Amino acid sequence: MNKKLLFGIICLFACVIGCADKRKYHDTIKSDLIVSDNSEIVKEILLFQKELNEEFKNPDTSPLPDRYRKDFEGLDFFQPDTSFRVIASLERTVDAIPFMMPTTTDRLSEEVVYGIANFTVNGKNYSLEVYQNLELVETVEYKDYLFLPFLDNTNGEETYTGGRYLDLAIPEGNSIILDFNRAYNPYCAYNKKYSCPIVPKTNSLNTKIKAGVKSFKHK
Repeated sequence: MNKKLLFGIICLFACVIGCADKRKYHDTIKSDLIVSDNSEIVKEILLFQKELNEEFKNPDTSPLPDRYRKDFEGLDFFQPDTSFRVIASLERTVDAIPFMMPTTTDRLSEEVVYGIANFTVNGKNYSLEVYQNLELVETVEYKDYLFLPFLDNTNGEETYTGGRYLDLAIPEGNSIILDFNRAYNPYCAYNKKYSCPIVPKTNSLNTKIKAGVKSFKHK
């Protein structure tokens, strides 16, 4: 990965840390770049999977407890599927009021709804809220960072019960690419030492998103 952990590496067992604020962010897709060659898109997805596995193997960046990491061979992913890479229209909510998003611990994450992403997937139209963290926006590295947590009908079966996340970047125009092949689990899916934002119910998709990271099964 090219980017660094948001505020540096902090010993996992020294404190409880938040997934949205501490994970190593993946490279985001520029929403003004539309790739028409499916083979190139698949290569990008496979590279994402490779780099994510490398993070999990590295003791300095892995959320896995040592007892799981030492035998870790790789995460379980859905096969790359370009039908889950969609172009959404982005309706900016310029007057949105900041709110405190609950997490899996007592910590609250201060967020604002940056906009509404409207798109079609599996033949149906959906809308999801896209969030901007008010702490991250003050940093140079993450001033353009957007956060899209979502639930879908694979949760509790093929994927993590609590839903998954997407990392995005503020686009120049009024459209944004949502590549669900890059959907990843919150860190608390691997280690209860982490504090992770809880996906709002409003971001539920009544369909199966068979793309991205599946649920974690350790040996």
